[in-house]
Amino acid sequence: MAAYVIYPTDEQEKFMKAFLEALEISFVKDNEEELPPHVLEGIARGQADIAAGRFITHEEFKKKFPVK
Repeated sequence: MAAYVIYPTDEQEKFMKAFLEALEISFVKDNEEELPPHVLEGIARGQADIAAGRFITHEEFKKKFPVK
């Protein structure tokens, strides 16, 4: 089963809902605008790591982990 993420305007949303219902396609409307807490915590940890100097450049990463 495939999943599609779309970002319709209010007017487009009315048409999309009618279209999906007419074709009997199941769908879920997700009104969540904010990222989940675990994602926000991960971002905060990453920002703290950068501020503390715990990071390497992309070039350093490629040298340390070459693609085989």
